Amino acid sequence: MSLERRAVVAQVLADRGDTAVVAGLGAPTYDLFAAGDHDRNFYLWGAMGGAAMIGLGLALAQPDVPILVITGDGEMLMGLGAFATIGVQRPGNLSIMILDNELYEETGAQPTHTALGVDLAAVARGCGIDDARTIREADDIAAFAERARRLGNAPSVAVVKIAPSDAPKALPSRDGVWIKRRVRASFGLPNL
Repeated sequence: MSLERRAVVAQVLADRGDTAVVAGLGAPTYDLFAAGDHDRNFYLWGAMGGAAMIGLGLALAQPDVPILVITGDGEMLMGLGAFATIGVQRPGNLSIMILDNELYEETGAQPTHTALGVDLAAVARGCGIDDARTIREADDIAAFAERARRLGNAPSVAVVKIAPSDAPKALPSRDGVWIKRRVRASFGLPNL
């Protein structure tokens, strides 16, 4: 079974509380914005492969705040080394949700390596992230959402198998300075 991307993101973000969310480029950013703009939404533009590491940096800088990264399989494949660093650092406030449609949907729907058998949850576990799972059923989304909203003892990864989608793009601001300043202000930090 493949789940519907926008519905999954909306469900995970319902009752998000003070959770800060980093969205990878493309569909994860569109889906985060479609679920509702928020001062703690950090949208990435043109930073393929960087979402998990930005999430790690934010988790280490704000250890009392739940941090959720929403990214795609193509971006996570580009940044696989992030799993190793996250596995060593082990921030208990970091959760990563990988929306895996097994395609590079933004560039023409070419198959990614996950379509050819690469198991991102197994890679995460191999890097020391013990709480790494693949989700194929809607019933399992609620448990991950609850985990993403709280502090734990170690990071969490969910690879969510989703169907390809032609959902319309929901475009947040592309002003990186404004996005950064808004997120910093949400933490009560001065803007530089």
